[in-house]
Amino acid sequence: MTATRVPTVELTGRRVLVTAGAAGIGLAIATAMKAVGADVFVTDVNPDSVDNAKAAGFTAAVSDASREDQAKALMQSVRESLGGLDILVNNAGIAGPTGPVESLDSQAWKATFDVNIHGQFYCVKHALPMLRESADACIINMSSAAGRIGMSGRTPYSASKWAVIGFTKSLAIELGTEGIRVNAICPGAVDGPRIEAVIEAKAQMLGQQVDEVAALYRNQSSLGRLIDPGDIADMAVFLAGPLARNVHGQAMAVDGDTNKLF
Repeated sequence: MTATRVPTVELTGRRVLVTAGAAGIGLAIATAMKAVGADVFVTDVNPDSVDNAKAAGFTAAVSDASREDQAKALMQSVRESLGGLDILVNNAGIAGPTGPVESLDSQAWKATFDVNIHGQFYCVKHALPMLRESADACIINMSSAAGRIGMSGRTPYSASKWAVIGFTKSLAIELGTEGIRVNAICPGAVDGPRIEAVIEAKAQMLGQQVDEVAALYRNQSSLGRLIDPGDIADMAVFLAGPLARNVHGQAMAVDGDTNKLF
């Protein structure tokens, strides 16, 4: 007979890397991981954000997710600072350009993929030696509701986030036999400065008022509201912890049942 288990989340002593973890969703994830006992290393491409993270008590470094050389150097810094790695949170991502596909700049398209999917590949590739040394390793890749629903005017972002799902599913098969769990999180529209900028760009593209487009974004989900960064952090903590020991190869939606995208 299976013994009764009391649900708990305890990450004391677990070593975590959160890319783009010095602001926004990443900072919410890093803060939540730290609150349950993890040793957390965060990165950001913005030096000011890194300084703020250090002031808040995090180990932090400037790193550009789109550069493989920087990803490789980052993992050496993580080893030196934490002694190894148990949990990799591939959170770095950019919104990319907004507009009809024929109007998009090719370099802006490429830059979106360089961060949103190539950066995840670089981090996984160079983190794997440390993850393989861990007794309980996991990878959490940040996708989006746009990774399962197409978005008019946001093709680079949506396509890159679909790629994250494919990367996650393939990694889960490849690494599962080694005991390394791999999952993705698919947030809906998350409240904060980034979605505000996206809404402004979309309003300009559609020739509508910002308030009108903001209402459309809120009503993308059945709950009719934006997602709080803390909701994404809660899912990340769950996936990193013992309650999710058999959750593997999944794309976990935290989107209020988003069923259409604008």
